[in-house]
Amino acid sequence: MKFTQLFLKAKHWQLFLPLFGVPMIFYFIMMVSIFMSIANQSEPDPLFIFDYFKFFPLVMILSSGIFFGWFWSVAIGLQYKVPTHIKMKITKFKVFFFIPMVYLLLLSIGMAVLFSNLPQPDDRVDESLGFIAGAMAIIVPMHLFSMFCIFYSLYFVAKTFKTVELQRETSFSDFAGEFFLIWFYPIGIWIIQPKINKIVETSNDDLQLMSELR
Repeated sequence: MKFTQLFLKAKHWQLFLPLFGVPMIFYFIMMVSIFMSIANQSEPDPLFIFDYFKFFPLVMILSSGIFFGWFWSVAIGLQYKVPTHIKMKITKFKVFFFIPMVYLLLLSIGMAVLFSNLPQPDDRVDESLGFIAGAMAIIVPMHLFSMFCIFYSLYFVAKTFKTVELQRETSFSDFAGEFFLIWFYPIGIWIIQPKINKIVETSNDDLQLMSELR
């Protein structure tokens, strides 16, 4: 698939910029603007901060799209290099993969609607608190379950990568390093992605030969 190959062949810096660089630049600009507004106004309006939060869902969608696109490309795009005698739980991965994606999409839409319709000072406090409490009752359990799904996806991605690299069945001890590198992706992507580039450029026979020489 062209989609997966696009991620598998991308350089580490090409993934790092939209995945981590753009959000950090956005947060930096927001913080500088906030401090400048506070310094230049004797009575700054705290609600002006929410003007920046309106752009937060767009930044979240961009970063999450690259993040999940990379996960999918490694987990699914490298399956053709997994030895034929090894069976991986692809269906289970797909289910857990899409759950946090749907959750983050709905959360982004909800945040955009919320920040566009902030309660006014004359709104009833009990109605506002009731709305917030109801939203949190839905968000908290969904957020925790989505975190579990992301960790399972992370586990599957690391396992797939190491299985292809070693061309054999692997246990967590074999790919624990890759698991934590992918977890802390701002650092790990600089180490993992060049190896993925090399794997994609290497034939299955050469991978098998290299694994036997280790």
